[in-house]
Amino acid sequence: MKSGVFTIFRKELARFFGDKRMAFTTILLPGLLIFVLYTFMGNALTDQFTVGEDYTPAVHVVNLPESIAALSKDTGIEFTGVDAGEVQELKQFISAQSVDLLVVFPDDFDSAVSAYAPGSGPAPSVAIYYNSASVESQTAYSTTFALLDAYESTLANKFDVNPGPTGYDLATEEDAVGSIFASMLPMLLMMFLFAGCMSVAPESIAGEKERGTIATLLITPLRRSHLALGKICALSIIALLAGASSTIGTLLSLPQLMQMDGGLTVPYSAIHYLALALIILSTVLLIVAAISIISAFAKSTKEAQTYITPLMIMVTLIGITAMFGNGPQQSLPLYFIPFYNTVQAMTGVFSFQMDAAKLAVTVVSNLVYTGIGVFLLTRMFNSEKVMFQR
Repeated sequence: MKSGVFTIFRKELARFFGDKRMAFTTILLPGLLIFVLYTFMGNALTDQFTVGEDYTPAVHVVNLPESIAALSKDTGIEFTGVDAGEVQELKQFISAQSVDLLVVFPDDFDSAVSAYAPGSGPAPSVAIYYNSASVESQTAYSTTFALLDAYESTLANKFDVNPGPTGYDLATEEDAVGSIFASMLPMLLMMFLFAGCMSVAPESIAGEKERGTIATLLITPLRRSHLALGKICALSIIALLAGASSTIGTLLSLPQLMQMDGGLTVPYSAIHYLALALIILSTVLLIVAAISIISAFAKSTKEAQTYITPLMIMVTLIGITAMFGNGPQQSLPLYFIPFYNTVQAMTGVFSFQMDAAKLAVTVVSNLVYTGIGVFLLTRMFNSEKVMFQR
């Protein structure tokens, strides 16, 4: 058995790695493209939705009160006084994104605020004109609004809530990293692993049927179970390398994509990585087995890819469920469901809520399903009607 499985295993790896272009485009190129794409997207988002570090809000003000002018010195806002007759013109400039902000105070604002008593009538109002389509204008509006809101609070401030900037958010670094990774990476990993399997498995079985080379293997004294197991093991190794490349590219570009300025740390231990490796390995074996069975039904590689598409959509949708849950599922029977158990187990690892029983059920059930897939593929290899259909 060992020699038969190893022979097919070695043959598949030699066929794949013997084609350097195929190896590059399947393993290295996806990770490289993902890194470049996600990094570019992160830089583009940063440039589009943030202002430069040296940006100072320039605010045009009508009837600038002395109280507000004094506060602006501590906030870095540059107030420029203008006449009331320029309001309409400045509004047009704001619409054209050539001016950031216009603030209109009523006459004698400070006196009106001091004389105002709650419930005695309309309070003195301040109008702020801005353009939300402009990042600079939106930033200037947020800064100015925060300044005026803080000043308004000091006029009738009776108590403070959470004074000071820090010390009240009790979320740990693990909580922050875990919530981000648990919502994104299970879906991405499922997509990457499936894409890696889909790029090699159809060619190995449906492709050989299309070229007629599968007949040569089937007439040898090699046991069909050895043929099925050897192909699945070899294709799994290739798919793991392709998935690992895409995952590494994602992890390297994730800080920039999430606009974290490279400050993201990953506080996972060796136990977490070992658990993730077991989950990924068992899942790849299952995916390869499923794709191989589908490919064995197809007459050509193109037809196999068509048949595989619904499975790919289903796996992607299952991966998306990690984005809408609040941590992993607690019900143990759910971890017997193929693919869904992988997503939930990954969510548990990434969110630091790993459970040994759920991990064991996930890995063992995936291996059992893979064994069933090997059995079905063996039966298909024994069927001339399936393997030699035209």
